[in-house]
Amino acid sequence: MMLNLQTESINLKQDSRFGKNGAPQGTPKSRRRLYQSIVFNLLRAAALVNGAALAIILWFMLARGWRAINWEFLTTAPYDSMTKGGILPCIVGTLCLGLGAMVVAFPIGVASAIYLNEYARPGKVLRIIRLGINNLAGVPSVVFGLFGLAFFVIYLEMGVSLLAGALTLAAMSLPVIIGASEEALKSVPDTYREASLGLGATKWQTIYRVVLPAAMPGILTGGILGLSRAAGELAPVMFTAAVYFAPKLPSSPFSEVMTLPYHIYVLATAGTEIEATRPLQYGSALVLIVLVLGMNLAAIIYRARLRNRLS
Repeated sequence: MMLNLQTESINLKQDSRFGKNGAPQGTPKSRRRLYQSIVFNLLRAAALVNGAALAIILWFMLARGWRAINWEFLTTAPYDSMTKGGILPCIVGTLCLGLGAMVVAFPIGVASAIYLNEYARPGKVLRIIRLGINNLAGVPSVVFGLFGLAFFVIYLEMGVSLLAGALTLAAMSLPVIIGASEEALKSVPDTYREASLGLGATKWQTIYRVVLPAAMPGILTGGILGLSRAAGELAPVMFTAAVYFAPKLPSSPFSEVMTLPYHIYVLATAGTEIEATRPLQYGSALVLIVLVLGMNLAAIIYRARLRNRLS
C-alpha cells in the first residue's frame, strides 16, 4: 500500500498539470491570461474612444461646413467685412508658418538629439537639460506667444511678420522634436555603432551613415507631431504674425499674414455678423483639419517609404 501511494505521488509530480507539491498549475496561468485580456480590452476601448471622438468632430464639421466650401471659397480673399469671399490668404499663411517652423526647428531639434544621445556625458548637467526640455514641452502655447512678442517682434525688431511667427512656432515645436528624435536614436542597437567603429569609421561617419538612417522613421514621427502642433496653434501667431485682414498674399518673410486659426477666432468672436458667417466658420475649420491631416499624411507616406527602403 505504501508503494502504491509513493507511485501515485510520483505520477502527480510528473504530470504537467500539477506543481511540485501536487497543486494545480493552471490557476496562475489562467489569472495571467485574464489580466492580459482585461488590459488589452482597456487599451482597445481607449483607442476606440479616441477614434470615435475624431469621427464625431469630423462629422460635426463636415455636416455644418461643407456647404461653404467651393472653388471661390478656396481661391479668393475675404471681402465685405469678411462676410463673403474665401480664405486663400489664410491657407497660404498657415502653410508658410507651419513649413517655415519645420525648416528651422527640425534640423536644430535633430542636432540637439544627436548631441544629447551620442556625445553628451551622463551626469547632472545632462539630467538638467533633459528636465528643461520636458518642462518646455508642457508650457502653454500662449507663453511662447508672449516670448515671441517680446523677443522676435520687439527686441529683434522683426515686427508682426511671417518670420517672427515661424520662429516662435519653431521654438514651441523644438521640445517635441528633440524628445522624439532622442528616443528614435536610443532605439538603434549599439551593435550597429560597434560594427561601424570596428570597421574603422569615425564617430561622425557612424552617426551620419549608420545611426541616422536607422532612426530616421522615428525622427520623422517627431517632425510630424511638431508640424501638427505648429499648424493648428492660435496664441503664438496671434501675437507675432497674424492680422485681422490682409487681402494680399505674403511677399516676403517680413509680411503680415492671415492664418486659419486666427481667422476662425475672429469670425466666431469679433466679426460684424457672427451668425451670418457661421457657415464660413465651420468651412474654415474643416479646411484647417483637412490641411493638417493632409500634411501629416504626406509625411507619414514618406516615412513609410523610407522605412520600407531601409528594411
